[in-house]
Amino acid sequence: MARRRFLAQLAGLPFLSFNAQAAEEPKKKMLKIMMKSAWGSDDPTKAAFPFHHGLALAEAGHEVQIFLLGEATSLMRKVTANAVVPVGWPPLSEALEKIMAKHIPVFA
Repeated sequence: MARRRFLAQLAGLPFLSFNAQAAEEPKKKMLKIMMKSAWGSDDPTKAAFPFHHGLALAEAGHEVQIFLLGEATSLMRKVTANAVVPVGWPPLSEALEKIMAKHIPVFA
């Protein structure tokens, strides 16, 4: 306890505080994330979630993969993707273009 108090006082000194601040900065940890979905075109908002969220996570610097199963596999057809427009989000076709440009793997 006494040692911690002493070290805390040392960190408060102006000539030593710049090293303490540099050591306290948290490092960003890159996560490996797999987005999974089975929602198809019958619910466009839920169907677009893994694509939009995966894109946002990839832009934040994380490694993202998207895994589609069941009804969601039909979203990989260009005709279907063009028809999916979620509520409050950009169309799925725009998200797919950005995902392909970022080389995010999509498994269907």
